[in-house]
Amino acid sequence: MLGQRRKFSEVTKTYHTIDPILKNRTIDFPTNVWMPRIISFEIFSFIFNHLFYKHPNQPAWWRGGKELRTGNSDWHTSDGLFINVKNTHSDAHKLDDLDLRPSVTTLLCVLSASSDSGNLGGGEGLHGHCIKVGFCSDLNLVTALIDMYAKTGNIELGRMIFDEVAEKDVVLWNCVIDNYARNGMVEKALALLHDMKLQQVKPNSSTLAGLLSACAASGAINLGRNIDNYVEQEELVLDVVLGTALVDMYAKCGFLEKAIEIFDRMESKDVKSWTAMISGYGVHGQATNAIKLFYRMEQEGFRPNAVTFLAMLSAFSHGGLVTEGMRCFERMVCEYGLSPQVEHYGCMIDLFGRAGLLEEAHKLINSLPIKGDTTAWRSLLAACRTYGNVKLGERVKRVLEKVYDEHPTDSILLSSTYAIAGRLPEERKFEELKEENIIEKVKCKSLETEEEKVKKEAGCSMIEVDSQWWTVDT
Repeated sequence: MLGQRRKFSEVTKTYHTIDPILKNRTIDFPTNVWMPRIISFEIFSFIFNHLFYKHPNQPAWWRGGKELRTGNSDWHTSDGLFINVKNTHSDAHKLDDLDLRPSVTTLLCVLSASSDSGNLGGGEGLHGHCIKVGFCSDLNLVTALIDMYAKTGNIELGRMIFDEVAEKDVVLWNCVIDNYARNGMVEKALALLHDMKLQQVKPNSSTLAGLLSACAASGAINLGRNIDNYVEQEELVLDVVLGTALVDMYAKCGFLEKAIEIFDRMESKDVKSWTAMISGYGVHGQATNAIKLFYRMEQEGFRPNAVTFLAMLSAFSHGGLVTEGMRCFERMVCEYGLSPQVEHYGCMIDLFGRAGLLEEAHKLINSLPIKGDTTAWRSLLAACRTYGNVKLGERVKRVLEKVYDEHPTDSILLSSTYAIAGRLPEERKFEELKEENIIEKVKCKSLETEEEKVKKEAGCSMIEVDSQWWTVDT
């Protein structure tokens, strides 16, 4: 790597004497190898300003800008280019200034960055540019635009673009159906699937995978079964994508045996397939079977990833297997070299909490190399309620009030902790006042409970009965 950096330095010093291909490699090297961690904006600007004008359509420019903005918090991310927050002039405008037309590849890179950043304004500007230069007939660009609008919370704008396209391919259909499914609009996704069949466009595994994912999230088992029947009727191949989606859907909807059946039927599997089945065992409290499947996965040559270990830790947490969970966490770090994320630590905290090891869970939160989130702290507070640990529960509640936004759930959990411990909040406060010898100053004034001070937000649940959905406020 050091030798490559030296060569890169030599090339940048003699940029005016090298050919275009090497210039492209010059910009591509730091983009792909080490730029997000090492290169500064000044260096990148030097390369960009000296090499951009002659070759503006090289994808490396835009990929470089996209990578740089993910590693530099000082940069505006509205369109994924090099827009300094102190200077709103975008280098993308240099294309118009020089009367240079960006290629489809260039615009796809910029649209992708705009979608990732969630900036609607930048995306709309790019949409306008596509209309101006006549690129809206390109299906790849149209798909990217629809996806951009969906990710920025304007899914119906994307649908309008979709309806205006005369000839649609299966990728475009999949994009809109998947966007509806991911946003919980399952009925619209199904209606579009029906239209797709009327247009004699045959859906593929990716078309149905998005719908199955929505079924898994909402528990719509009847809809999931209909999709499964459709797969059999149309004799679609049970490939990795479709098979994994079916396994995940059946496992999350409570039909573990059906998930196992489909998993065993799959001729080819990948890490996601194994992870979905391991997660299914964990959700159903079968930690032992999850362990067996994990070992089988390793024996067949599949390398578990961070999501696989998260599924394993969750299974151990539900099964109360503390020792096995600690061993799994150690293997993830030491043997596979994976860096634990806040979700992994959250599972370990939940594991300790469920087993009654509250102090160990508290120490783990305080020793985290990354800042814990509210989920981990509330998991510990819930464990305090389960075991009636008032002292630790009060400490956790104070942390949540001080560091994070106050939530009604925190007060309710602490109140339940008092009740389980046999001490109501009023009694606790009364004794504290008595210890400070100021009880006589209180005259027949009841102390408000935390529930009276904070209003609890109403919850909403949905249940499917005879293929109809019913909403229940809780």
